[in-house]
Amino acid sequence: MYEESPFCTPPPDEAVLWRYMDFTKFVSVLDKRALFFSAADKFGDPFEGSISKGTAELRSRLHPNIPSNTLQTFAQSLKEARRFTLISCWHENSHESEAMWKLYARETDGIVIKTDFDSLKKSFTCGEGVNIGRVRYVDYESAIIPEDNVLSPFLHKRKSFEHELEVRAIHILHRDDEISKLWDEEIGGAYYEIDLSLLIKEVIVAPFAPDWFIELVKSVAALYGLKVPVIESTLTDSPTWG
Repeated sequence: MYEESPFCTPPPDEAVLWRYMDFTKFVSVLDKRALFFSAADKFGDPFEGSISKGTAELRSRLHPNIPSNTLQTFAQSLKEARRFTLISCWHENSHESEAMWKLYARETDGIVIKTDFDSLKKSFTCGEGVNIGRVRYVDYESAIIPEDNVLSPFLHKRKSFEHELEVRAIHILHRDDEISKLWDEEIGGAYYEIDLSLLIKEVIVAPFAPDWFIELVKSVAALYGLKVPVIESTLTDSPTWG
């Protein structure tokens, strides 16, 4: 279930959100009636979950006598936190993004789930608490990333990623049995149950998808009882010349 957090800055309820994915992941969402949250250490960004140089420098000024072994333990804890911090990433935009199609979904057989923030937060039917907030894009040389909570390192990214306009749904595992299961099975994340009828407002098919693929997506959506428009990307619209 969705839980508000003072450490998250959520978008307005009417904000349009997009989840770009390949067809197999789309089928998985329908089949499991759940969203997959990936462990943060699987994202490929070495800065994921880290603090900034600005934060480290501020800490050293405010607390100059912290023993080096304490700092090493803290740094190791930050790195370890990526393994049990699970995240579902969404793109906030009023329109489709050509760049996001290329980055996160194939242009011939990709899928986008379109929703809004109010629908996303209300769609979670799982018992686990899910926090949702916008990502802030900062200069990791000078910016201060708060250290007073476990969410902040995962709600900041480098300015190089600003094009993602990311909104993150986050669940942090706390129970030892949950963490052990995640590590033992090496699945890299976990599924969290959702109400599909609340979450999905439209399904948009990749801009260069063949007709047979569009029909396949419609058939699969109908098979799982998904009663929403399945449409082709507007990036295939024809220009007007006169």
